[in-house]
Amino acid sequence: MDDYECPRCKTTKYRHPSLKLMVNVCGHSLCENCVELLFARGSGSCPECETPLRRSNFRIQQFEDTLVEKEVDIRKRILRDYNKKESDFDTLNEYNDYLEEIETIVFNLMYNTDVEETKLQIEQYKKDNQAVIKKNKSKLSQDENYIDAMLEEEEQQRLDRRRQALEEEKKEKVAKRKHKEDLIDELMFSDLPADHIMATHTAKVPQAAMDGHRAGAATFSSGIRVGVVTSGFLPIPKKDEGEVYHHTELLLTTLGPPAPNEEDIVTAGYMNHVRSEEDKERAGGYTFKLACVRALQDAMQGLFFTPEPHTSLEQEESYNDVA
Repeated sequence: MDDYECPRCKTTKYRHPSLKLMVNVCGHSLCENCVELLFARGSGSCPECETPLRRSNFRIQQFEDTLVEKEVDIRKRILRDYNKKESDFDTLNEYNDYLEEIETIVFNLMYNTDVEETKLQIEQYKKDNQAVIKKNKSKLSQDENYIDAMLEEEEQQRLDRRRQALEEEKKEKVAKRKHKEDLIDELMFSDLPADHIMATHTAKVPQAAMDGHRAGAATFSSGIRVGVVTSGFLPIPKKDEGEVYHHTELLLTTLGPPAPNEEDIVTAGYMNHVRSEEDKERAGGYTFKLACVRALQDAMQGLFFTPEPHTSLEQEESYNDVA
């Protein structure tokens, strides 16, 4: 949406990176400043189509195509009431007719076709199916509550993992600082050579710091840490490979003359008027010679060998006797 601009003030995102385009039920977008100016009293008309709009119904545009934005909004509003499931119908054809009815309603509201009749149809459907709509809405609310609970649990787990990683990182920093202080103290007060002291401390790097570093690594969903080999994780057993496969060239048996090979089609001039392959086609293994060979093979498969007509000696003698 970097190239988009407000149709009223012509402000673009290139000049104002913080620009926010907003859209209403009519599907025409306006920037946030124009919405505040035109709908300061709460309601007004769209500058493009003169549709009466309310300030509270404006929302931030999510899609580049305003027609898609309008369809998403209409579909959401329609599906709040047209919320039947396949189990609510006796046959699959009835359910398909119901889905087709929904698509027709969405199409009419999107392109302003028979709007009044469509609205009356929606109101009549609400009256006829009030109990079913209410029951399905309660089911939907239960599903939404379950999804929200799952999302909250996942967020809590993510926070716990983050907290644990921070604690491990903090422990590692404390261990490194303590190791550094011990090294400095020993260099200051020990009579041993500095090289010996450095080698000793390098060999005595705190194991806890290394474990903490590995604990902070990313983990798979199974709990196995990336880059860490665990004894409890067994490799996938290999199947018995058996005999080694040897490729045998396919021999095509034809009743007619044999098809030419790749060398023959070049020397015979078959490729004079055939387009050569491009780089992207060659990357997939395609060659123009292969395509020509296959086309000739297909053509040859339709030919049948018919020997030239001739008359045998027995046929001639029989013919003479009859004559």
